[in-house]
Amino acid sequence: MKRVFRNSLQLFALSALLLGGVSCTEEEKDFSWEEQRETALQSAATAFVEKTVIPTYTSLADACLELADLCSQIETSAQANASTDIAASGSLSTETKTIVEQACAKWYEARKQWELSEAFLYGAAGDYNIDPHIDSWPLNATDLQALLDDPVRMGMMDAEYAAGLGYGLLGFHAIEYMLFDHQIDASSTTGKARSGAFSRKEELVYLTAVAGDLANQCVRLEASWKGLANVSSQKQTLLTEAELEPTFNYGESMKNAGKGGSKYKSYLEAAQEIIQGCSDIADEVGNQKIGRPNEAAAGASEDLSYIESPYAKNSKVDFYDNIVSIKNAYLGMNVGDPSVSNYLASINPTADTAVRNAIEAALNAIDAAPAPFVNYAGSHNELWKKATTACNDLKKALDEAQSAIGQ
Repeated sequence: MKRVFRNSLQLFALSALLLGGVSCTEEEKDFSWEEQRETALQSAATAFVEKTVIPTYTSLADACLELADLCSQIETSAQANASTDIAASGSLSTETKTIVEQACAKWYEARKQWELSEAFLYGAAGDYNIDPHIDSWPLNATDLQALLDDPVRMGMMDAEYAAGLGYGLLGFHAIEYMLFDHQIDASSTTGKARSGAFSRKEELVYLTAVAGDLANQCVRLEASWKGLANVSSQKQTLLTEAELEPTFNYGESMKNAGKGGSKYKSYLEAAQEIIQGCSDIADEVGNQKIGRPNEAAAGASEDLSYIESPYAKNSKVDFYDNIVSIKNAYLGMNVGDPSVSNYLASINPTADTAVRNAIEAALNAIDAAPAPFVNYAGSHNELWKKATTACNDLKKALDEAQSAIGQ
């Protein structure tokens, strides 16, 4: 049965969510709950796509293209300075070391944009397996050594060939492994760019190829939500040559919920997926990324090594940015953007306030925990336990919001 709004205060609250803030006429009209909800959530879905997802993926793709270029420059510079840069021991030349430091800075920049996207790992990130492709850890050092020792595979190594390597040899953490110093201690809360020489030229070829693959995958994310025709000609060419053209426009699908070709039967379904994506990453951050290594038992090597971004010492920032990703998806990236939060606040302000408060509590708990996180594996640290609890509380609030929004 459809419920009807006749109360002028309810009408005013919902009309404020609509595009342009159009005022009601003096003549009172009947509006079904579903129609009002769909109109409000259409605005939220459109803003989510255009002002949160697409800008985040565009920044990610741009940063990864620049990172790939810097990794290529490292290979060129090291080859030109092979006597110092490719050796069993010793230090990198000043020229190459400078580029490595620039690449590390760009890695952090690209990494931030990826972590800011993890509240929306559905769509292209999930359907094309881009998430595990570019963000699996830890790196499989045994498989990497076997790869570098194989002249046949290394002879074919480029970005397109690298795409077929196992997840443990790809993405951000493969690049991190090659760019950052592997000495993990408590002397610094941030990673250090490698200063030591590369042990063999194959490492450089591998670095360039994996960085190129990362860029390809992230450009595919952008094009999948923005539309292939709406990315730069450079990006279009890159995707065509790599045979990675997206087969579906996820942005248009969400913006046109309920219409032919959309994966969503309604804007309510789209809003529910937005909230579900937030819930999923809250759970992962609390129980996997933080909880699994922090609570690891002595000798549990898989759990103890399950640390995101250990060499860059970026784990805490990764976790924090994941919660910011939830905040952006739920509230909107910009003040005043229509959002799922706006709509929920109009029908169930208690549920909306609970999510807002839980987001801030999770951010505060992570911020208060010690860094670098890599030094706390297996420590059962109480502050990191509180961060896990805060993430679980956030997931609970989001799950309750998920239920409330459909009522």
